Amino acid sequence: MEEQYDVVVIGGGAAGLSAAVTLGRALRSVLVIDAGEPRNAPAAGVHGFLSRDGMNPKELLAVGRDEVRKYGGDVVGGTAVAARSTAEPGAGAEPAFAVELADGRRVAARRLLVATGLSDVLPDIGAIHERWGRDVLHCPYCHGWEVRNTKIGILGTGPMSIHQALLFRQWSPNITLFLNDVLKPSDEEWEQFAARSISVVEGKVKSLVVRDDVLTGVVLESGKEFPVDAAVVAPRLEARSAVLESLGIRSVRHPSGIGHYVESNGPAGAAEVPGVWVAGNITDPTGQVMASAAAGNMAGAVINADLMMAETRAATESRRLQAAGSPAAGR
Repeated sequence: MEEQYDVVVIGGGAAGLSAAVTLGRALRSVLVIDAGEPRNAPAAGVHGFLSRDGMNPKELLAVGRDEVRKYGGDVVGGTAVAARSTAEPGAGAEPAFAVELADGRRVAARRLLVATGLSDVLPDIGAIHERWGRDVLHCPYCHGWEVRNTKIGILGTGPMSIHQALLFRQWSPNITLFLNDVLKPSDEEWEQFAARSISVVEGKVKSLVVRDDVLTGVVLESGKEFPVDAAVVAPRLEARSAVLESLGIRSVRHPSGIGHYVESNGPAGAAEVPGVWVAGNITDPTGQVMASAAAGNMAGAVINADLMMAETRAATESRRLQAAGSPAAGR
């Protein structure tokens, strides 16, 4: 038998948990389904989150789960693999959904919020996966302070790498951009590198150099090695949208070219299927943890308002029917 909830939230990161807290405080029955694969798991701390700066990502989520339960919400571990509409056929029917988990469990929801985030697809460079989130970075606002004034290597993967080189120059005067046989800077960009004292290295990158569990350099296929203390890469960002695809909602290429995301209707995150919302990195690929939490809060409030209006319409219609059937209605 399916358990019934006002809202099922798929994804237990900052966006999903924030939405669930908001819905719980609104006295809604809410379930969070979390696969336990947060994007920022490799990082030592969350940064730029007011009052939580430096907090371990896993600890932040643990506190969030406790807050959801504090307001009557449920949090379960598992992977949602599909969702389908169970709404009555016909125009104007109220949205309703069934969500299936990988282990066979099924739950029913009046509304869905998908906050499954995205995956960082890294280039094929030796040792890059092992160092990801430690001394292989992508966002200066997340990690720039921690590597300030060190030797930073920017690994070329696409146009965003040139932006990263210029941006990380704010945190260190020792920046090296590795073209990696991918980048072909314009004359203007070469001038910018010279003006900002950014070193540029031609040749394909083979691997990172790690000694005693510390990143020490970048080595080219030619064998030449360059010392670095941190490496910066622009991964391809891919929305985790499989469960949405079962509803006919597909990710699209982001206008910036950084990867794929799920489009939404404004900051509240309404998706193209009525009754479905998205929040967090799945629809805002560059949003940091604080922005994702804020998006979840907004989505939770808007979903509650949507349910309130549905309940008001139903109550109004019921009152009209009662009035139409009463003896006084015929006088």
